[in-house]
Order: sequence, then C-alpha cells, then structure tokens
Amino acid sequence: MANIKSAKKRILVNETKAARNKSIKSKVKTCVKKVETAVANKDAEAAAAALKVATVEINKAGSKGVYHKNTCSRKISRLAKAVNGIA
Repeated sequence: MANIKSAKKRILVNETKAARNKSIKSKVKTCVKKVETAVANKDAEAAAAALKVATVEINKAGSKGVYHKNTCSRKISRLAKAVNGIA
C-alpha cells in the first residue's frame, strides 16, 4: 500500500477511471452484440436500428478516450459491413 499522499490519491483516481472505462466498454459490447444478433437472425430493420445505436456508443467511447479512434472506425466498419451483407 502506498504511504505518500499523492500516491494514495492516484490509486483512488485510477480506480474511478477504471470503473468508468469498464462501464463504457460494457455498454459498447452490449450494443455490438445486439447488432450481431440481428444480423444472425437476418432482421435487416432491427440490425440497421441497432447499428445506429452502436455507432453512437462507439463514437462516444472514442471521444472519451476509452478506445483509439482507429479502433472505433474498425468496429463501426465491421458492423456496417455485416449489416449491409444482409440486404
């Protein structure tokens, strides 16, 4: 355990940030799963709607620094490709 006051504070701040990042990543994964499920069921309407929601969540995660911008682009691109493959 840290003895220095600033080190103790860093530990607390890092725990807070880790919890925030975990929450955001979980939300993104849930959205991605919804898109993949709709694609697997060949439901074009539901997939398109889920893709819009997922795109927004992924971009939010990127703007907050949880994901790198290229990672966000790659995730969105792969989802869009899957959705467009249905129609």
